[in-house]
Amino acid sequence: MKLIQKLLKRSHSQFARRQSKPGLSLLVAGLLWGAIALPAQAAQRVTIRLGPFQHSVNITDLETFARTGQVSASLKPFESLLTPSVRQMLTQRLMLDPTLGDKVIDNILRSPAGSQIFRSLGMLVPGTNIEQLQAALAIALRQANELSAIEVLKAFPEENITINASAAVSVALKFNASYLQSQALGPLLERDLTVPGSFQPAFDPAAPGRQSVRQKTLNLHDWKRDRTIPVDLYWADIPVHPYGTNPSPPGPLVVISHGFGADRSYLAYLAHHLASHGLTVAAIEHPGSNISWLLDTSNGRNLQNVVPETEFTDRPRDVSFLLDELEKINRRPGILRGQLQTDRVTVIGHSLGGYTALALGGAQLDLSDLRQYCREQVPITRSAADWLQCAATDLPNQRQSLRDERVVQIMALNPLVGRLFGKRGINQVKVPTLILSSTNDAITPALDHQLRPFAQLNSPKYLITAIGGTHLSIGNLSGYPRNNLAYELQGQPVAPLRQLLQGVSLAFIKQLTPASETYKPFLSPQYAQYLSTPELPLRFSRSLPGSLSEWVEMAALLNWLRLG
Repeated sequence: MKLIQKLLKRSHSQFARRQSKPGLSLLVAGLLWGAIALPAQAAQRVTIRLGPFQHSVNITDLETFARTGQVSASLKPFESLLTPSVRQMLTQRLMLDPTLGDKVIDNILRSPAGSQIFRSLGMLVPGTNIEQLQAALAIALRQANELSAIEVLKAFPEENITINASAAVSVALKFNASYLQSQALGPLLERDLTVPGSFQPAFDPAAPGRQSVRQKTLNLHDWKRDRTIPVDLYWADIPVHPYGTNPSPPGPLVVISHGFGADRSYLAYLAHHLASHGLTVAAIEHPGSNISWLLDTSNGRNLQNVVPETEFTDRPRDVSFLLDELEKINRRPGILRGQLQTDRVTVIGHSLGGYTALALGGAQLDLSDLRQYCREQVPITRSAADWLQCAATDLPNQRQSLRDERVVQIMALNPLVGRLFGKRGINQVKVPTLILSSTNDAITPALDHQLRPFAQLNSPKYLITAIGGTHLSIGNLSGYPRNNLAYELQGQPVAPLRQLLQGVSLAFIKQLTPASETYKPFLSPQYAQYLSTPELPLRFSRSLPGSLSEWVEMAALLNWLRLG
């Protein structure tokens, strides 16, 4: 017993430097969580095995601790780890319709990492196999009205449950919880965001417009920052007035910001589509995070340092600089004179470009929260986006406003958000915002990077959900190196998603024009369901229903518990 206490004390000193930071405490909570409120016929004790040593815990003692905070004799070896954070976690329950149990399991099993996850979980409960774990989870989800480790344990027939604590540490390092939670959300999103009724469109906003499109490449140099910024301009080829001006009213201006390791061609099809409907589009390329930068600097760099910290401020400033230059072009004689609405701009950004759009819309960086997250989080459990966002921790402490008042709408597609804006920074966004989220996005997992930020927004907001979509499903990947970080859904299965993006983007931007009412029906759940397929269900909403909000709140709590 004393040796176990010594081992736990040593582990606690390494993983939990202060009481509010759970570290190993979170592990203990996960191990003991399922033992609360078990019925009489279920297990009465939980045996925790740590290497060659083991210790049994009375379930009634766990109930007492969860209810009152009192630590009994059987819990004494774990006393230093049983912090208030652990107690709070022990009392958490996540509501889930039991009829969705089989589908949740099926979604996890069909994922590339599904079998590996169940094999890893099998290490936690010695003597079990993958089939038994799947069966236990299925029974738990079907029989209970809430999802917790307790229900899984109740589904096992043994009276005493043995947990391998050493294996639990290993499992915790093998997969990203946010990604798995996002995948498990798929059935809930598909069901709870479904609305009744059919949709009969008067026209197809995803079809090409009537106007031919012209394109021109600009290479702009910002002398203040010594930064050359390539831009592709797309605009409708319309007749020119004899005096070099165009009497027709200008269409809204759109700026497209690519993600990390991409370039200005990534969403070229979307830029061309919008221009064919009379809009002017500027597809910008960020020199510090484009594909050229990635290829030039990938050797000898780790993932956290592969993007300069200044890129988190330079990217929004690139867009502001572009708007300054377009204002000058708007005043010069030529075909674009008077045709660029630089004071009413919609920014569309993908991934790191989604962060760029949110920052321009008013979201405030929170470096203190980000630094704590990056310092405390176990590195191997991070997603790729979590690594990238941690590069921003090297920015200076002074608060920097990246808001540009000329930006009046934003579209953040699979945005990288995570901890960049902390708990309140995204509340500063005051402009209409549309977010695209994909449940199988392993690069920027939906829960942490899209759904939680969406729930925090106070401005008019819209959410597109692609159930089964991945991080790069909407983009043109031809000419790019193969992504080896995660599986990407491409080709014909994602055609409806791209069609939805074209239609919704046009309708969203047209809200700035007199034709707003004509296009409003396409900003609706019915339109998304109209394009939905069994292989790729598509949903559109303006809020999260209660069951989904609970998932988001639970994820926020778990993140807080990790950091204390």
